[in-house]
Order: sequence, then structure tokens, then C-alpha cells
Amino acid sequence: MHRKDLKNWNEIKTNDSWSVFKIMGEFVDGYEKMSKIGPCVSIFGSARTNSDDNYYNLTVEIAKKIVKLGFGVITGGGPGVMEAANKGAKEALGSSVGLNIELPFEQNDNSYIDEDKSI
Repeated sequence: MHRKDLKNWNEIKTNDSWSVFKIMGEFVDGYEKMSKIGPCVSIFGSARTNSDDNYYNLTVEIAKKIVKLGFGVITGGGPGVMEAANKGAKEALGSSVGLNIELPFEQNDNSYIDEDKSI
């Protein structure tokens, strides 16, 4: 690597440097919450599946069976198939986890995630 290929540290903006600490804080917070959850099965699926769809209802039943086998259910925390999985886990009295990200103009957590397990 030549000196001319190195980044000019005078070009780094101060605000960008501080974002590293925000990211680290979010990582640590998520790690601490995840370490207390226990074994879970992740269910992926469309956020656009309606509650009257056969796949929605099938997902609710699958999540219930997963809980009866001793596992919690973990999803992206949004609507559709994710909501159905969290609903099934909650109805079966299992652990219902939602891993959501904060984006402008995006969905909020679905209402079937355990209050202390929305990450």
C-alpha cells in the first residue's frame, strides 16, 4: 500500500466518528437482551400476508407446535407471517421475540411480541 492510497484523516467528519459509539451501544444492548431469551426458532416470511390467508393461519399453528417442543419463536417483529409466528408463540404461552430495526416510514413491532423481548 502506498502513502497516497491511505485515507486523509482530515477528511473524516467528527459526527461520523461518534456514530461508532452509538452502534456499539446498540450492539451491547441487543446482546444483553438476547442472552436471556433461551433457545428459539426463527420464522421468516412476508410482511404482506393478511390474517385471513391460509399461510398466516398455518404459521400460527407451526409456532404453537414449536413452543410445545420447548422453543421460543423469533421473528423480524413486523406484520404478516412474522406477526402470525409471534401470535402462535404467545397463544401457546411461549417466548415471543421480535427483532425489528428502526427505519423512517416503516412498520412498528406487532402486538404479539413479549414486552421485554422487542429488540
